[in-house]
Amino acid sequence: MKMKANYIADPQAWAEEFEFYVEVKVRFSETDMFGHLNNTVPFTYFEYARIEFLKHIGFSTKWSADEVTKITVVADLQCDYLKQVFFDETLRIYVKAARIGTTSIDIHYLAKNEHDEACFTGRGTIVQIDKQTGKAIPWDEKEILILHGK
Repeated sequence: MKMKANYIADPQAWAEEFEFYVEVKVRFSETDMFGHLNNTVPFTYFEYARIEFLKHIGFSTKWSADEVTKITVVADLQCDYLKQVFFDETLRIYVKAARIGTTSIDIHYLAKNEHDEACFTGRGTIVQIDKQTGKAIPWDEKEILILHGK
């Protein structure tokens, strides 16, 4: 697997670390006049996969509830395109927590097509903030255990 992203030291080892994925079907509305996936759409796929991943590991995603005092926000997000994607293809969007910091998580993404070929990769940082102040706040012990899959 040939990858150009600077956050991937060993592409094979990096790809083998992924366990969780969601499937998405490329809709006509997500393509350009040539039938290619629009370059903005992978970010939508990353959002969907990230939220499903957080739910899968048991992390609360009820950020809009009134009693919730802390939320996660995206601090940065990038995508590296490797292979063209077309209308009606089914993609698997893999997600993993690559690094867990005091207040943030670096999340990595890998999109593969039906032939198990890497189409695009990505990474991004989400940060936990106080809903009222907007300031970063540390993960508590329970959240850290969940994020580490325990």
